[in-house]
Amino acid sequence: MLTTSAEDYLKAVYEISEGSGRASTSALAEKLGVTPASVTGMLRSLSARRPQLVFYQKHHGATLTEEGRRRALEVIRHHRLVEAFLHQTLGLPWDQVHAEAERIEHAISEDLEDRIAEHLGFPLVDPHGGLIPAKDGSLPERPASRLDDLPTGQSAEITLVPDEDPALLRYLAEVGLVPGAAVTVLDREPFAGPIYLKVGSAAGSRPVSPAVCHQVFVTPSQMQENPE
Repeated sequence: MLTTSAEDYLKAVYEISEGSGRASTSALAEKLGVTPASVTGMLRSLSARRPQLVFYQKHHGATLTEEGRRRALEVIRHHRLVEAFLHQTLGLPWDQVHAEAERIEHAISEDLEDRIAEHLGFPLVDPHGGLIPAKDGSLPERPASRLDDLPTGQSAEITLVPDEDPALLRYLAEVGLVPGAAVTVLDREPFAGPIYLKVGSAAGSRPVSPAVCHQVFVTPSQMQENPE
């Protein structure tokens, strides 16, 4: 059995290393709100376990072993299923479900996990667009781009938004930047000025800061060629 803290570390290593291939001590300390010394101690402990859960090298951070990745995805599955249940069944706003799921994810049994999944119709994503790992630990790849990287004129579908900042989630809901929504980049101001978006069927354009757009992931539509 792993402690709640150990599971949190495995999940954090997974979430950080998916983007960079390795989770540094400083990145883990910032994400988990602990000291670098605490991170080092836990990584050494997880590395010494049998079966080994992380590969840790001083000054080089950590990566997950196959068993560590399996454990991390199990926790992530619990978390995202709980988010979906709280939002879809209990009607909890999407800006509140992350914090509640953080408290519950370590406590639910495998039987309850199965019942939640069945009750929800075996969902593939959570309310923020995060892919829910399958029961066997598999997780499909989903190519995506950041909204601020789209060229002017490009359309796309929003697939994923960050789930940890309630204020940001409330803003995204207000402007319609939610998973499944269609969005088109209409124009952009120079020198880090706002990006003008057409969101869904709303008329006109919506100015959104590049900092916000950078946190929103989309699947671009095929560009249409201009007729000659």
